[in-house]
Amino acid sequence: MAPIPHPPTEPQDDPETYVGLDAGEAERRAQTRGWSTVRALPPGAIITMEYRAGRLNFEVKDGQVVRAWKG
Repeated sequence: MAPIPHPPTEPQDDPETYVGLDAGEAERRAQTRGWSTVRALPPGAIITMEYRAGRLNFEVKDGQVVRAWKG
C-alpha cells in the first residue's frame, strides 16, 4: 500500500497583510515568512484553480498588491 501523502504546512500568515504593498516588497516578505511559491498576477488573469499548499498568490495592479490569497 502506498504511503499517505502529507502536504507541507503553510506559514501562519494572513494574506490580507500584503494588500497595499509594493509587489516586490510583498514577494520578498512572503518568501522570508516561508511561502514556497509566490505568484504575481495581473488583474483578470486566467489561472488554474488547483490548490497548492505553500503558494501565495498576488493580484498586482500598477506595481501594488490589490488582492492576496493562498493556494
